[in-house]
Amino acid sequence: MSDMLSWLAGAVGGTYGNFIGGEWKPAGDKTSQIFNPADRDQSLGRFSDSGAAEVDEAVVAAHKAWLSWRQVPGPDRGAILFRAADLLEQRIDELAFILAAEQGKVLAEARGEVGRAAKELRFSAGEASRIDGDVLPSEKRNGFAMTLREPIGVVAAIGPWNFPVVTPVRKIGPALAFGCSVVLKSSNLTPWSAVKLMDVFRDAGVPAGVVSLVLGSGRAVGEALIRHPLVRGVSFTGSTGTGVAINAEAGRRLVRTQLELGGKNPAVVLDYDNAATIARQISGAAFACSGQRCTALSRIVVLEKNAREITEALEAEMAAIRVGPAWQAGATMGPLITAQHKASVMGHIANAREDGATLALGGTSMEDGDFARGHFVVPTLFTGVAKTSRLALEEVFGPVLAVIPVGSIDEAIEVANSVEYGLAASVYTNDVNLSLRFARESQSGMVHVNHGTASEAHMPFGGVKASGFGAYSIGHSNQEFFTTVKAVYFQS
Repeated sequence: MSDMLSWLAGAVGGTYGNFIGGEWKPAGDKTSQIFNPADRDQSLGRFSDSGAAEVDEAVVAAHKAWLSWRQVPGPDRGAILFRAADLLEQRIDELAFILAAEQGKVLAEARGEVGRAAKELRFSAGEASRIDGDVLPSEKRNGFAMTLREPIGVVAAIGPWNFPVVTPVRKIGPALAFGCSVVLKSSNLTPWSAVKLMDVFRDAGVPAGVVSLVLGSGRAVGEALIRHPLVRGVSFTGSTGTGVAINAEAGRRLVRTQLELGGKNPAVVLDYDNAATIARQISGAAFACSGQRCTALSRIVVLEKNAREITEALEAEMAAIRVGPAWQAGATMGPLITAQHKASVMGHIANAREDGATLALGGTSMEDGDFARGHFVVPTLFTGVAKTSRLALEEVFGPVLAVIPVGSIDEAIEVANSVEYGLAASVYTNDVNLSLRFARESQSGMVHVNHGTASEAHMPFGGVKASGFGAYSIGHSNQEFFTTVKAVYFQS
């Protein structure tokens, strides 16, 4: 890990501007700093703090580029994306170091994210050759009818801070495959990864203007993007509240949205052969990215007769987690993103105690020695959590698990569905009929049977209720967002 520290020492301190029309623009006088979540005294660099003027420049360039990009044959667009995927893998060390430094996740997770981005990009590259259309019989003699799919135009891609490589790729890849152009607004907490992604797409051969990056705040850049008259689609990943506001604003112009929002995901434990195996699956899904992911498991809904055994297995699994900065040997979980977010998570922990839950493990932040410079929270487990308590219902977005005991399978399914969210759910059972029942009755966009909430690069990703809106991403369902249908009639 000393290699990472040496690399960081020479890489930090740069100043970065926007990428517009295929060129890097000077940062200008107005910039913002970002800091290492594991060491809040370490400035990683300064980044443009842009506004409506820069957004307009990028969108106009994207629209002009789209007029020619849409005419490029799909296989040729796909070939460029395949090259971009190769470049992601070739630059995995640099990208992973940057990602870990600005987001906080440990280096193994950061490398995994870059690798996953390459996988998803390859799927998107193939989609460029799989754009659907139908030929249908006509009502008239000597005629036929057909449908075509055409790209919608300029897409505003608004990314989150928790996955600053894979989520932008998840939006840019399919957009380019289907013939759209993109203006990316990365999180202002993690813009460094986005800067490096622009170099990847440029070096892969993406024409000037087809992908642009505008750095800045959600209020200044995000709102200007959503309101720009040349933007025809908004793909957003983030909080439910922000997603609802984006949808309302975009709806005024009849602009389509693709929203990936919050979650309060249950692991429903019905029966099993080995409690340790279940605990390992749950722990991995709960504490990856320090619990800061929309698909993190946060509720363990377990039959009362099994609650103690599952709790003890979880305690043993969680005890093996080593919290530390990305470069620390043996670290398996990093810090939270900011001091403000750390305070929010600690507030949820305090609320759980007030509501009568039993603290089984953790519950504290790490303030000793070098840990005091970062935003570290110990993995936390509460037991005996009431199904109507705040911890059972509210999204924490941190390393906190709630064990909710129930008396029956019917109650387990009811509790699993009792929150406003509906993103992902896991069920653990050896009974195929129970697994099928849960898959049917679960009010979630994604159901995982006997494993954690990890998605795959070719499967649709999305949620229902307050967890999502619009076409699911990643899989072929992306076509519903990035293209529109045109009906064509022929008569001879």
